[in-house]
Amino acid sequence: MTQALTRYHALHEAVRSRRRKPEVPKGLDALATKALVKARNLRARPAWLMAQAKLSDQLSPTIRGLAEAALDEQIREVRDRFVRGREDEALVRRALALTREVARRTTGEEPFLVQLKAALALYHGRIVEMLTGEGKTLTGSIAAPLIAWKHKHLHVLTVNDYLAARDAESRKPIYERCLLQVGAIQQEMDSAARFDVYARQVIYGTPKQMTADYLRDQIRMGQMLSAWAGRQQLMRSGAGPLVPGLQACMVDEADAVLIDEGVVPLIIARSRQEDEMSEVYRTATALAAKLDEGPDYTIDHVKRKAELKRRGEHRLEQMFDELASTGEPIWRAARRGEELVRQALTARHCYRHGQHYHIVDGQVVIVDEYTGRFLPDRSWEHGLHQSVEAKEDVTITADRETLARMSFQRFFRSYPFLCGMTGTVADATGEMEKVYARPVIVIPTNRPLIRVEMPLRAFRTAEAKWNAIIDSIAELHEEGRPMLVGTRSIEASEFLAERLSNRGLPHTVLNALHDEEEADLIAHAGHGRSEGREPAITVATNMAGRGTDILLDDAARKAGGLHVILTEMHGAKRIDRQFIGRAGRQGDPGSAQTFVSLEDELVRQHAKELRAVALRMTKGEELTGKPIVTRLFREAQRRSEAFARRGRESVLKQDDWMEKYLPGA
Repeated sequence: MTQALTRYHALHEAVRSRRRKPEVPKGLDALATKALVKARNLRARPAWLMAQAKLSDQLSPTIRGLAEAALDEQIREVRDRFVRGREDEALVRRALALTREVARRTTGEEPFLVQLKAALALYHGRIVEMLTGEGKTLTGSIAAPLIAWKHKHLHVLTVNDYLAARDAESRKPIYERCLLQVGAIQQEMDSAARFDVYARQVIYGTPKQMTADYLRDQIRMGQMLSAWAGRQQLMRSGAGPLVPGLQACMVDEADAVLIDEGVVPLIIARSRQEDEMSEVYRTATALAAKLDEGPDYTIDHVKRKAELKRRGEHRLEQMFDELASTGEPIWRAARRGEELVRQALTARHCYRHGQHYHIVDGQVVIVDEYTGRFLPDRSWEHGLHQSVEAKEDVTITADRETLARMSFQRFFRSYPFLCGMTGTVADATGEMEKVYARPVIVIPTNRPLIRVEMPLRAFRTAEAKWNAIIDSIAELHEEGRPMLVGTRSIEASEFLAERLSNRGLPHTVLNALHDEEEADLIAHAGHGRSEGREPAITVATNMAGRGTDILLDDAARKAGGLHVILTEMHGAKRIDRQFIGRAGRQGDPGSAQTFVSLEDELVRQHAKELRAVALRMTKGEELTGKPIVTRLFREAQRRSEAFARRGRESVLKQDDWMEKYLPGA
């Protein structure tokens, strides 16, 4: 009975905690929050963190001399003081020196001084920028025990199930030596297995998995606590929430999770009994095909929406009347009919096969625009997914009834303690401070960065750009350099692969169609020319940029290291930096170059008028070195970032509104 009461009180507290999500500050509150963030920066500024790291480092010789039993005893004593809330700066330094020694003895990896600084920054609630290859996984694993001891439970969030399982397993010896249990939440786990993992002190997982479990708890608890009979049943069963509470969170690849994925709403839904709307979506697609772009409607490719003009509305009225007379009642409601046709137009013009989605086994599967990965368990809302299915003439899935929803931003703002690390977050410092009230700190590299970033190459047409890319690849291949060639879409990666094959250049392709081979392809992406083997050419979407280092062999180092080619600028500078950061890790040689054209989507969508000026003021196919062209692409990228930021702010306002007026939503 006591255990049941304990579970009930934990459940009740979890319900209450779900209603205490902070709003994004506005006005004077925003200024106060900014001042608070600055105060936190002063309290644990970079110079102070480095001084603390050096003091911790000075303890290492003594701790390294401890026998195994003595080390375990010191860990136990330090852990107990953290659990009782009696830690001070000296104890934190000692605890970090102990976890550093544990890492050395259990994994053979010894953190550098800059990694100690980063670990302390994480412990103090910072978002840390560490360049690719600087050891974020090791850094997180020596900071995590301190956070878990202090906050009882720590959730470590990363971008996919593979990385969650890999890191939980590889870091397990460190955590167990520090008297902590660790586990990873995986897609295929049943409720019993999830319950067991969530009971541990360190839990790895993805935002999707943990937010979904959190929402399922909310649905279930709302039902169980709605009546006295439900509470009695709960106490007798000893049941409780899967996620017993949100105490502390460490986010790996923080820019991807907190910013790029932050506005994605996670929705718990159930399918309706039948897909009675399938023919309606097909009819709307047929009607959309009869309208003329310009006279009947306009398309905003940036906002991804269609707007009907007067003539289009008039033509649709006539079509609706004909359909209603044949016995299809939904078309009698003109406003609903126009909404369906607008969605069909949006699907037709704004969502491209190979870029935004792919057809897999006869189904429309969304492609993550930031990573290039498939998202098989996601669908677009408000009939858009069904409109895309109708456009592609595949089976139309039944619309779903929403039971609960929450954006990842809203979920992460529910944690009392939040920290994170990534390779490219400095460009989003303002947003991190405003949305999450988390200061950002940039950690210097352990060895000097010697990567060479070559000048931007620009062209008038896409054809000229692709020809130059192929020529550059062929030239560097002849020199024996391994190459990573980044594309923005599956479609572009397949197109480039075909051109390389026609040129006789051996290569491998890494995109969502080949994701099962990802680890193996990345493991060989740093090979240079050696006996019987050509230097590696890896064509990849941005999925190649997360979680796995590209290691160079001796032949590659002698040839000049990994060369990264970007075939197009991304909508955010962070993503370009992240991909380019694959070269020149840990002091390795390397280089990078970006190719663009005035036909690229970035400038066509975000800088139309400047693009027109650049076309008029320049001549010839290659436009490299033209100041107006360089300014054009930087301005287009700036506008793209601003547009995405406004979209995220809009989602935050919606979250706050729902929390204020629909607290159970």
